Amino acid sequence: MPISIKDDPEILREIIMDHYQNPRNKKETADPRYLVVHMDSASCIDDIYIQLLIEDDKVTDCLWHGTGCAISTASTSIMTDLIKGKTIKEARYIMDNFAKMLNEQPYDEEALGEAIAFVNTYKQPSRITCANIGWRGLEQLIEKEEAEEKKNGR
Repeated sequence: MPISIKDDPEILREIIMDHYQNPRNKKETADPRYLVVHMDSASCIDDIYIQLLIEDDKVTDCLWHGTGCAISTASTSIMTDLIKGKTIKEARYIMDNFAKMLNEQPYDEEALGEAIAFVNTYKQPSRITCANIGWRGLEQLIEKEEAEEKKNGR
């Protein structure tokens, strides 16, 4: 049986360090079509903005900017890559499985892609907030979009 990348701590570390040193989608836009949320942490240096563009029930783009520790930077970078091009339903599925993984519940490993790098985060509970900050921002933005859709009867 082949070994999963989640069982190789060196590969997991390399994924996290790559996204920390070369964060994906880390830029800001002034485009008013983007939903924006500010997320910060009282227990870490994390102070980031998530910008999300949803068109026709699909995540067209997801950007972020600000300051974050290695864990939050890498996790947010991976998140933005994972959800681009996904429907809201698909994005929610990925988000749900990421949360399950962080909380040591059964999850769909295939859905997580490189986010599997955070499989051992539960061993350092103080880092769960860091790994999850971008994801919580994404959740807030999707909820905001869904409330707006409902309000407008779409």
